[in-house]
Amino acid sequence: MLTINNLTYRIQGRVLLEDANLVLPDNVKAGFVGKNGTGKTTLFHLIQGHIGADSGSIEVNKKARIGAVAQEAPAGDETVLDVVLSADKERTALMIEAETATDPNRIGEIYTRLADIDAHTAEARASSILKGLGFEQDRQNAPTRELSGGWRMRVALAAVLFSRPDLLLLDEPTNYLDLEGTLWLEKYLATYPYTVFLISHDRDLLNKAVNSIVHLEHRKLTFYKGNYDTFEQTRRMQMELNNKSREKTLEQIAHLQKFVDRFKAKATKAKQAQARVKMIEKLKPPEAMFDEYAAPFQFQQPKVDLPTPMITLDKVSTGYGDKVILRNVTQRIDPDARIALIGVNGNGKSTFAKLLAGDIPVLDGALKINKKLEIAHFAQHQMDKLKPEQTPLEHVTALMPLDNEAKRRSRLAQMGLTTSRMDTKAQNLSGGERARLLMGLITFAGPSMMILDEPTNHLDIDSRDALVYALNEYQGAVLIISHDRHLIEATCDTLWIAENGTIRELDEDLDSYQRNITSSKDRDSKGGPSEARAERKLTKQEAAARRAELAPLKASIKDAETKMSRLAKEIEKIEAQLADPKVYNGPADRLITLGKDKARFATDLEQTEESWLALSAELEEAERA
Repeated sequence: MLTINNLTYRIQGRVLLEDANLVLPDNVKAGFVGKNGTGKTTLFHLIQGHIGADSGSIEVNKKARIGAVAQEAPAGDETVLDVVLSADKERTALMIEAETATDPNRIGEIYTRLADIDAHTAEARASSILKGLGFEQDRQNAPTRELSGGWRMRVALAAVLFSRPDLLLLDEPTNYLDLEGTLWLEKYLATYPYTVFLISHDRDLLNKAVNSIVHLEHRKLTFYKGNYDTFEQTRRMQMELNNKSREKTLEQIAHLQKFVDRFKAKATKAKQAQARVKMIEKLKPPEAMFDEYAAPFQFQQPKVDLPTPMITLDKVSTGYGDKVILRNVTQRIDPDARIALIGVNGNGKSTFAKLLAGDIPVLDGALKINKKLEIAHFAQHQMDKLKPEQTPLEHVTALMPLDNEAKRRSRLAQMGLTTSRMDTKAQNLSGGERARLLMGLITFAGPSMMILDEPTNHLDIDSRDALVYALNEYQGAVLIISHDRHLIEATCDTLWIAENGTIRELDEDLDSYQRNITSSKDRDSKGGPSEARAERKLTKQEAAARRAELAPLKASIKDAETKMSRLAKEIEKIEAQLADPKVYNGPADRLITLGKDKARFATDLEQTEESWLALSAELEEAERA
């Protein structure tokens, strides 16, 4: 399908691709991975002919149609469905010609061809794709100008999927999708009948939707069979074997060189020494293989220990102006909470984040937030708070006016910015670099809670892993809105869902939720009978009743867990004081008080743990019943 030979491309003197080679077979599903800024999107532009290479060639099968998501999303009076239907150029042209053609032979040819390309099913196929990407029927029939930028990009994605090109090029297609849309796309791509070349940093998508990986590293392209996990394992083994071979070769060279250095001046050994020199010249150790540097994230720890709960919501409603988006939200957030908020886009996830961050008001109900609570809110619109003409160093200087430049640069290094990028204007930073800078700035003072709304959109896989590590090191509360399942599963232990105009806790794990979403979409696409829909409705009602029945028990377990965490922290504080030699040189009553407090907390912890075990056993038995 695609053959790349000795391809070299430079941009502003920087070499992105150098003598790169690749053969992409027909009908393969290939994920395209590599660090941000290494040239993945540039290669897509080269394949499409938007730019020319400095040297080398790119060959695509002559009859193959190349398809990619349009750079500019549609925003006119055409309906969403019509925009998608018009992406099939041949069908559109034939339909127009059929209205004006007068030659009976030509009319026959037109309708024969329309039958060959399944034109009669086009509207159903387009509607099914739009449904999978989150467009209900009323939205499909609405003008595209009424859509936000993110939804317009979904229309552009739906259009290219509907056109079914022979070579489908997708550049981070999940950036504008929610978890539900990502799951649908994953399944769609896995069964796509032609060739897919997919740039993505979503591990789950790369594990389930593709069967090969193309890796761009050190300006070269390498093809691997298998999904992303297989690629990682294979590459790791190659690196180990390569580097071991390099070490052995270098040891052999060093051994030969010792002989040469020792005997080259002796006439009796001169020939042997010369022979070893020739052997050294022939021995060429392979280049060392190593992972490209992935800058870490480092968040400032909370400066204040807050009591439980630090946020409570009692029948809260919120929205914009007179438009209510969320109603009857009753939840609590504790200082150690790790919450993932999921749900279809448009159901109020970002609205909830803005409510907690204080960006929008409470319209009804009671929202109580601890006065000492500081919240760091990261969202894509927050990028606007960066000053485009200022460098990262200038941004940090405003927060550290009394510190010297070395300390300021040290803080920027903790955010993962290299020395050269510290003096680059914010408008010239990459999306990932701006995201790092913003995260570092909003957590500068050590907030007690972080709200992250799609934080991984501009991060490569290694940077996402670094973010996971930093979040697990962070000791405050975290609420994450994301379609990145790896991030959710690695950092969160509680699932909340935004649906039906409210926020509730989800009683199932992410795997179960994914299975339900997938099976539900499958049933919908087949147009299940009304009896099945009624049965699903009844099942949901029974599940809701079951959740209500078990809610008090789960609340008691949650309270016990919170208490255990608090007691463990108190004991840890006392042990830290007892480990300080100074305490033994002070008043004796102080030492006695610490000992009594530790014993009291330990007893309380033991009793709470026993209660927690009993409650957990009761819940497990109730769930089995």
